[in-house]
Amino acid sequence: MRAWWFAAAAVAFGAAAVTAVAQGTGHFHWWAGFVLVPGAFIAAAGAPLLTRGGGKAATGYLVAWVGLIVFAVGAMLMFGVMTDGWPIMIILPTLAIAGTYAWRPAHPLARAFHRTIATLALCGTALGVLFLLMNAGVVDFGDTDWWGGFMMAAAVAVALNGLALLRHQIEYRLQAVTLAVFPALIVFLLGLRFIRGDWPTTF
Repeated sequence: MRAWWFAAAAVAFGAAAVTAVAQGTGHFHWWAGFVLVPGAFIAAAGAPLLTRGGGKAATGYLVAWVGLIVFAVGAMLMFGVMTDGWPIMIILPTLAIAGTYAWRPAHPLARAFHRTIATLALCGTALGVLFLLMNAGVVDFGDTDWWGGFMMAAAVAVALNGLALLRHQIEYRLQAVTLAVFPALIVFLLGLRFIRGDWPTTF
């Protein structure tokens, strides 16, 4: 019961704070409340389940993040910053997936696959942050094919999670490692060529 009261208080405070700040800064769009408030309630519905453990905690995690994403959309609509703030729609979903990294499936193959997805999501979070900084004018790479660096980072994430299987005495271990490492190596080399700018533009 205490968790429900805490979640309800957080809902009220979050919605009220966003509305008050939007009104105070002259960016208030009342209709955004029809997105903001439901998002807050969805997040609040998932929060108490996080304390239950097991499958209920996983469900609560999913519901809370869905609510948080909807709430963030409502907040951006309220302030009218969707044009520059759209990278948040990359950051939040990928951060939600990356946050599951600590979950430990029983089988090593399942664990490696899950952690690969989580670390790839973290690369997506970093990409969203970079887009946000670029929209704010903080970062400017000019004509550099900077996105090749994210290809390289994703390849490293896949390769490292694949190599981690070498610690386990399981069936098809070498095949699984090969399946992870060799495509990752190809993607890494492609990313390196892109970021160096020596990828052929004419054939």
